[in-house]
Amino acid sequence: MQLADFDIAAFLRDHWQQKPLLIRNPWKAWHNPLDPDELAGLACEAEVESRLVTRTPKSWKAEDGPFDEARIAKLGKKRWTLLVQAVDHYVPEVAALIEPFRFIPDWRIDDVMVSYATDGGGVGPHFDQYDVFLIQGLGTRRWQVGPRCDQSSPLLPHADLRLLADFTATDEWLLEPGDILYVPPGFAHDGVAVGDDCMTYSIGFRAPSRSDLLGNWCDHLLETLQDEDRYADPALPQQDNPGEITAEAITRLHRMITDKLLDRDGFARWFGEYNSAPKYPDVDWQPEEPVQAAGVRELLAAGSPLYRNPASRFAFVRQPAGGVSLFVDGECFACSGDTAALAEQLCARDRVELDPALAGSKVAVALLVELLNQGSATFDAPD
Repeated sequence: MQLADFDIAAFLRDHWQQKPLLIRNPWKAWHNPLDPDELAGLACEAEVESRLVTRTPKSWKAEDGPFDEARIAKLGKKRWTLLVQAVDHYVPEVAALIEPFRFIPDWRIDDVMVSYATDGGGVGPHFDQYDVFLIQGLGTRRWQVGPRCDQSSPLLPHADLRLLADFTATDEWLLEPGDILYVPPGFAHDGVAVGDDCMTYSIGFRAPSRSDLLGNWCDHLLETLQDEDRYADPALPQQDNPGEITAEAITRLHRMITDKLLDRDGFARWFGEYNSAPKYPDVDWQPEEPVQAAGVRELLAAGSPLYRNPASRFAFVRQPAGGVSLFVDGECFACSGDTAALAEQLCARDRVELDPALAGSKVAVALLVELLNQGSATFDAPD
């Protein structure tokens, strides 16, 4: 799927992380990629994250999955919404929805959440800390958007839902199949199904917080430090008052901290591994039988295309001395020469047409064997 007559440059200049935008059916031919029954089936799987939000006249109720078929079947015509996370990991047609939005760097992409709602169903007025494109897949939904919110915005008392206590809409739209609503971080919004069989695809983009970056980077540094790495002050001068912490001591102590924190190359490697870590690390995507180099060479020589696992995260960082660091599912691979070009190719497309000449490259074959055996890629076409 591709967006038609959509001005990417204007969107990035005028709307990205600034203000909401309604995009009326920009697809050449919109087709809803997932049947509601298939979504319900995913919500019954133990490894799939799902949630059910039910609305009553006086309250909201949230339940976490997995659900059994009988639970979903008896919901009837109540006002309810079923939300399933990371559907792109399991349904190639849903994963394909990401491609038109890859003018945003891949490292920002989180996943595609899919929701199904009955008439009047929704999750209530709220705000998120990430950018989202809300694609109306099936049926109709009324979206209301309000002003920016922050941590001081009052919330309703609820153990499981962060619902705004005060919501005043500044814009309102009725979305039909194929329509898209972009909502930047912090903007209050509320979507309510109008009629049954309402499906919405939410393509979310991650934005790490400063506290997350600092906390996780420092945790990583602490794991690398040795107990012997301690303060030292050789040639210590005698000072007049033993109670003073001198400026020289403060400078040494501060440098002990900042020298590590300001290691840009170390930070780049850590962030690549941290950011590419799988969303659901407990899910095992490894092949049943280990892949061997001989088999990879045969497939390369035959011109077989390679497919990335939709659940995998690929990214690379260029190195000052040449070559790139390839990050895949939390692992780092140092690549140079032919493998550097291969790494960039792997990060650019979900389906990769590989040069058959790579069959003669021992390092390229070795890289592909590692990626195949950790379940990050496959030569088998997705079903």
